[in-house]
Amino acid sequence: MENVLVFLYTYKEAIFIIVLSIFLGFEVISNVPSILHTPLMSGANAISGVSIIGGIILLGHADLTTISLNLILGIFAVLFGTLNVAGGFVVTDRMLEMFKKKQKK
Repeated sequence: MENVLVFLYTYKEAIFIIVLSIFLGFEVISNVPSILHTPLMSGANAISGVSIIGGIILLGHADLTTISLNLILGIFAVLFGTLNVAGGFVVTDRMLEMFKKKQKK
């Protein structure tokens, strides 16, 4: 328990910023109109490519002779980031298909 209190006291500024960003993000997202939610989220998913780059960098510095935390986190970052980016583009494509005029046969 003492280690937890020391950790909280040491990183109190970072914890404050994270908690504040959670509340701010919740307020911003909850006030977005529903018609803008899909394009906004699909664009935000494309930004997830940054985590792919971070995962690739992490994998580049990982020790490949043993299974380390860097290796596992890097693999998960690349895998989930890729899924998020691909999903964002699929959602965007489906959304844009809804606005196209249907062709008559």
